Amino acid sequence: MSTFESIAKKPVNLSLSEALVKESRAYCGNLSAKVEEMLQAYVVSERQSRQQHREQAQRTVADWNALHDVAGSYADDHSTL
Repeated sequence: MSTFESIAKKPVNLSLSEALVKESRAYCGNLSAKVEEMLQAYVVSERQSRQQHREQAQRTVADWNALHDVAGSYADDHSTL
């Protein structure tokens, strides 16, 4: 069971194309459940994508800091401080 399923449901208003809603009813009986399922999959995917992006950024910063520790910075030779 996901974290979303344990949360109470709340009615919301969505603006959808009338033709899309009509056609989708031919494929699924419970449009609300299908939209919730698809939205849940999207949220999980976005959460994972953002976590991967944060991890990549952290690795990049660590790599840059390691390079700086070894080689220093070009600006170090030109600092007026």
